Amino acid sequence: MLGKLEEIYNRWKEIGEQMNSPEAMSDMKKYIKLSKDYKDLKPIVQVYNEYLDVLKNIDADKDILQNEKDDELRQMAKDELNELLEHKVELEEKIRILLIPKDPQDDKNAIVEIRAGSGGDEASIFAGDLYRMYTKYCETKKWKIENIDSTEGTVGGFKEVIFKVIGDNVYGQLKYESGVHRVQRVPKTETQGRVHTSAASVAVLPEADKFDVEIKQEDVRKDTYCSSGPGGQSVNTTYSAVRLTHIPSGIVVTCQDQKSQIKNLAKAMEVLRTRLYNLEYQKYLDDISSKRRTMVSTGDRSAKIRTYNYPQGRVTDHRIHLTLYNLSAIINGEIQELIDKLQMAENAEKLKESVK
Repeated sequence: MLGKLEEIYNRWKEIGEQMNSPEAMSDMKKYIKLSKDYKDLKPIVQVYNEYLDVLKNIDADKDILQNEKDDELRQMAKDELNELLEHKVELEEKIRILLIPKDPQDDKNAIVEIRAGSGGDEASIFAGDLYRMYTKYCETKKWKIENIDSTEGTVGGFKEVIFKVIGDNVYGQLKYESGVHRVQRVPKTETQGRVHTSAASVAVLPEADKFDVEIKQEDVRKDTYCSSGPGGQSVNTTYSAVRLTHIPSGIVVTCQDQKSQIKNLAKAMEVLRTRLYNLEYQKYLDDISSKRRTMVSTGDRSAKIRTYNYPQGRVTDHRIHLTLYNLSAIINGEIQELIDKLQMAENAEKLKESVK
């Protein structure tokens, strides 16, 4: 393990030197990649340096116990050695986790798409509940949300809502939310008090930047139309809404959240770039899921992943068979415990693969 850590440390130093070279300074694409690699390796380097200090102090305490005659000094060394040995074990576990190959997309911002599924009006209301849950969660993480497009339900909520989340390690946290979410509760429109089951699908996509995908202008057809829904005087009077059609793939993206056509166009291009990028990324996810018996972060976005049962006040994540009886807190954005458990399960899967 020390040999592997030393390699990483030397690579980190080498990247730091390359970042300061004139060649990297003149090539923005290369500089951005070097900066990302430098940032990704830094946590491992920090733990490596801490681990070296612990090993050094362990050797020093052992030397005192072997050669020192003073009983008080020997007792102090013995006490410290026990603490250091415990810390060494903790650091080794931390290092094993850090050395697990990381999804290169984890640091990216994310495009989140929520769509009402089966269940009619209740599904739209539930899609709105999920949107509120994620916005509350993003607030606790100090992440910024930019709405891109939405279609409201007839009695509230959304038939579809698309938004972008900006911050640190956004995709690495939110990717576990991709899949079908089910709700079991008595709808407001139900007069006989019967529990109904409705569903909404969530797709979390790593945002593609300009260096990830190159889109030819001749491959994109742009249409403009009047915005609909809330928005004041500009609604239905100006052609600010934008629809982009990528002719080779058939992908269609719309954006009407902004009053400015230019801003809507920029956002629509972001989503189009992301969806094109995800056509390739999906192949990577499918390849991983085919190699694992249990897949936490799955490429199958049609899989049922979670149930929110209101009569019992419980939330069950079906991927890791976890049930929590704090539905009210979860639906109000407190989903970090779920995400942490899913990350732990995925890391356990990866660790099993690494020792095969």
